[in-house]
Amino acid sequence: MKRTYHGSCHCRAVAFEADIDLAKGTGKCNCSFCWKQRMWKTAPITPDDFRLLSGSESLGDYAVTGDLGEQHHRFCLHCGIATHNHGTMPMLGGPFVMVHVAALDDLSPEDLLDAPVRHADGLHDAWHNEPDEERHL
Repeated sequence: MKRTYHGSCHCRAVAFEADIDLAKGTGKCNCSFCWKQRMWKTAPITPDDFRLLSGSESLGDYAVTGDLGEQHHRFCLHCGIATHNHGTMPMLGGPFVMVHVAALDDLSPEDLLDAPVRHADGLHDAWHNEPDEERHL
C-alpha cells in the first residue's frame, strides 16, 4: 500500500515527498556508481508520485546516458547528500523516480527492514540478475 513519505538532504536545503509502496521492494546494485555511493533505493515510482517541495536551485545533477536509457542522479550542492534519481529507461517502463531510502526522514527502521530487497548485477550489465555475492551491498 502506498504511503506518503517525506525526505530531505542533510542540511535540509532540499525537501521532497513521495508516494511509495515499500511492499514493492527496495534495491541495491553492485555497479561502480551504486557501490561507491552505497546507494539503497526504493523500487521505481512514477514521476507523479514524487514532489520536490523545496531546493530545486540546490540540486546538482550527474546525468548518465547510455544503451539502457537516461538517469539523473540528484544531490544537494551544499551538503552533498544524494536524495533521488530519475530518468527514462525502457526496462523500467519509461519515466521513473527512485528515492534513496537514507533520505527519507519518516521511514522507520522496522518499515525498511520489512521491505523486500532486490540486488542487481549492474557491474556486469546483467541488471535482471542477482549478483553472485551481495552481502557487501
